[in-house]
Amino acid sequence: MERIIVEDIIPILVIMALGYLCGKFKFFDDDQRQGLNKVVLNIALPAALFVSIVKATREMLAQDIVLTILGFVGIVGMFMLSFLLCRLLFKHSIQEAAVCALIAGSPTIGFLGFAVLDPIYGNTVDTNLVIAIISIVVNAVTIPIGYYLINLGQTKAKEKAAKALAAGAEATHPDVVAAPVSEAEAKQHLATTGKVREIHAASPSGERKAHKKWEPKNPNVAAIVNAIKQPVCWAPVLAVAFVLVGIHVPEQVDPTFDLIAKANSGVAVLAAGIALSTVKFSLGVETIWNTIYRLVLTPAVFLVVGLLCGMAGDGDKLSMLVMSVALPPAFSGIIIASRYNIYVKEGASTTAVATVGFAATCILWVWLVPVVTHMF
Repeated sequence: MERIIVEDIIPILVIMALGYLCGKFKFFDDDQRQGLNKVVLNIALPAALFVSIVKATREMLAQDIVLTILGFVGIVGMFMLSFLLCRLLFKHSIQEAAVCALIAGSPTIGFLGFAVLDPIYGNTVDTNLVIAIISIVVNAVTIPIGYYLINLGQTKAKEKAAKALAAGAEATHPDVVAAPVSEAEAKQHLATTGKVREIHAASPSGERKAHKKWEPKNPNVAAIVNAIKQPVCWAPVLAVAFVLVGIHVPEQVDPTFDLIAKANSGVAVLAAGIALSTVKFSLGVETIWNTIYRLVLTPAVFLVVGLLCGMAGDGDKLSMLVMSVALPPAFSGIIIASRYNIYVKEGASTTAVATVGFAATCILWVWLVPVVTHMF
C-alpha cells in the first residue's frame, strides 16, 4: 500500500500542484491552456485509449461473460445514475451533468489500473482481464455517451437562447421581422405587409450565401454527429471494432503509439491542476457527494451486485473488479470540462479531493472485500 501511495498517488498530487502553480502565476495564458487540452483530447488521449483497448482479444471478453456483462451494465448504469442525480439534486444543465458523470461516474482505469491492481493482486491473467473490460467500457462507451450529452445540451441551449432572442426582438420592435433575406425579398415584404425585414447579402445569382455548414435539424442526430467527429470518441470505438473483428495490430507499431500515449497521463494531470487554478476551490456539498459517489458508493454497488451474481466463490476477481471501479475520477473528464468551460469548479475540486481520498478508501476496499466474500 505504501508503494501505491508513494509511486502513484503522490506523483499525481505533485504534478497537479505544479499545474496549479503554473496557472496561478500565469505561466500559461488561456490560448496555451486550451492548446494543452487539445493535445490531450485530440492526440494523446485517443492514442492512449486505442493502445489500451486494442491489446484485448475476443477470447478475453468471452472468458468470463458474467464479469463482462457486470462491468458493462455496472459502469454505464452508474454513469447514467450520476448524470440523473446531478440534474435532479443539484439542478445542473444537461451538459454540466454529462461532465459530472464523466468525472464522478468514471474511474481513471487507463492511468491507475495497472499501477494499483498489479502491486496488490499481481500481474495475472485475471488482473489484465478486469482492467481490459473496465477500460473498454469507460473509454469506448461512457466517453462517447458523455460527448453526446454535452453536444445535445449545447444544441438545446442554443435553440432556447435563439428563441428568447427572437422573442425579445419582436417584443421590442414589432415592425421588424428578424429573418435575413435578400434586398428584393425585403422590398416585396415591405410592400405587402408594411413591415421591415433584415437584408442578407445575396450572391450574384440572387440566392443567399450559406454562412454555416450543414447540420442535422434533429438535436439528437446533431449531437451524435458532433460526438463522432471527436478523436477521443471514435478512436476507442475503432479499437473495440478491431477487437471484435479479430484484427491484431502488429507489435512493431506499439512503440509509435506508446510514445504519444505516455504523454497523456502527465499532461492530463498538469492540465487538471491548471484548470483548478482558474476557479475557486470548493469543498461544498456537491464536491463531497461526487467524491463519495466515486470512491464509496460505486464500488459498494459493484460488490453487492457481484455477490448476487455468484462471484463470491472467486473472491480475488471480485476484489479486483471492486478496486478497478473504486479508482479516482477519470482525468479525461476534467480535461473535457476545461476544454468546453463546463463544470470546471466542481469537476476540478472533485478530482483533487477524490485523488487524496483514494489513499484511504483503497485500504478500505482491500480489507473489506475479502471479509465480505468469506461470509458467503
